Amino acid sequence: GGVEFGEKAFSEARWRTEHSVRRNGDLYPTHGIGPVAHYININRGNRFVNLSSFSTKARGLHNYIVAKGGESHPNAKVNFNLGDVVTTHLRCANGETILLEHDTNLPRPYSLGFRVQGTNGLWMDLNKGIYVEGKSPKPHQWDDQKEWMDKYDHPLWAKWSKETEGAGHGGMDFFVMHSFIESAKRKLPTQMDVYDAAAWSAITPLSEKSIELGNETIEFPDFTGGKWMFRKPVFALNDQY
Repeated sequence: GGVEFGEKAFSEARWRTEHSVRRNGDLYPTHGIGPVAHYININRGNRFVNLSSFSTKARGLHNYIVAKGGESHPNAKVNFNLGDVVTTHLRCANGETILLEHDTNLPRPYSLGFRVQGTNGLWMDLNKGIYVEGKSPKPHQWDDQKEWMDKYDHPLWAKWSKETEGAGHGGMDFFVMHSFIESAKRKLPTQMDVYDAAAWSAITPLSEKSIELGNETIEFPDFTGGKWMFRKPVFALNDQY
């Protein structure tokens, strides 16, 4: 069953692998782009302007099928269209750039691989490191992020740390659902809204188009109709929900 897809398969393979056969682009951008979009106030004073995408060759799924099902398995003859790694470069209205990767068909430990870099330093998820110019004790050497995380911990993480134990995605699912429910109860706009959903999800078809056209730069639609210039940032939710 592990090398089947479509009706014969189970779990995500019943639908997800079909996309890998037919499509080539960033098919799952939301987990990576969501937090970054909030970091730089996308749709709230900033927006995606354009993108270009690049794809590697497709080898991972074929090799997996051969390793698990043998060269004679019917699915070993399937030609997968989705490249093993799809890289998308987005340009933003305020001058930032974002490098987004779709990498789900090769063996690697789980990590979203976040990295944030600005004028005075950078933080990187993979090595749990941070460097701030003028504050980090040694040049060209990472600080452990723990001291910084403890010092600047968000009040909601401190308040709900026990409740988040066992919640999905390292506790993130709890905060997203809690924020949505509290917003609905208070009849207030949600921290992530339909404009966010549209912008994050649009990366998929736009990246497909870019790759199809030879990595051409594709203009990004403004789903807010210009409202992004006047909407207030909501980074890091708030101290209550």
